Amino acid sequence: MVVRAAVDHTSYIANSRASLEALKSANLLKSLNINAIIIGECGTGKETLAKFILPKAQVVDGRSLSEVLSFISTNDLIIIKNFDKISNYQKLQNAIDEYKTRVIATSRTELLDRISSDFFSLKITIPPLTQREEDIEPLVNKFFKEVSTIFGNDSSDVSLKDLNLDLSRNCHSLRKSVYAKYLISSFCEEDVMQVMEEFLSKKLGGRNDYRNQLYLFDVPMLRSGFKKFNSQLNMSEKFGLNRNTLRKKINDYKDKYKLQ
Repeated sequence: MVVRAAVDHTSYIANSRASLEALKSANLLKSLNINAIIIGECGTGKETLAKFILPKAQVVDGRSLSEVLSFISTNDLIIIKNFDKISNYQKLQNAIDEYKTRVIATSRTELLDRISSDFFSLKITIPPLTQREEDIEPLVNKFFKEVSTIFGNDSSDVSLKDLNLDLSRNCHSLRKSVYAKYLISSFCEEDVMQVMEEFLSKKLGGRNDYRNQLYLFDVPMLRSGFKKFNSQLNMSEKFGLNRNTLRKKINDYKDKYKLQ
């Protein structure tokens, strides 16, 4: 088995086979004067790769055709994100032909073959992170370095073992989960209470508020208990709760909050 070193080009992590193939195509595009489109879900790194290809190009959103046309008329190079949201492809084609502007585009969805072939000579597809497992750990390390730089602390004491990686929105949700882990690990009791105070201040105002918000204490306590003590018997002893009382609490929350 060949282990590849992670490559970071202007923040584009390439460790998986799919990412390395995308980076190879991007390097080719840096030397060719052709238009290309990058397809992928939200947070897969489309815009980062586009900026790697055209680092000096302006970025414009395809949801505003007037703005796109304005940028084309004043720039030799342009990155159009959300290309699938263009409202009039014929107007866009006419403008590109008139001003000879080079375009690198990004899209979350596949285009019709006719549109794709009319505008682009090359298509790069970036799969979601769930299909690029080799990229996840380098990205986690990158995001930890980011957050430690922002807050001025060394992140080396933060364990990745208990990190709940959220890949639902690829890099966007992964970055959020890393930042959350870093911040939570640095919280003291006063920080936790301040967060809870601000959170609760937005929820209070109805009847039975105290009882209705108890789950915010009970659920984290029960989840932590399952992880630390492994059994309801041990939990009841450590918590100082009657086993029936503990079992009732678990049953109240287990379906909605996925207690096991």
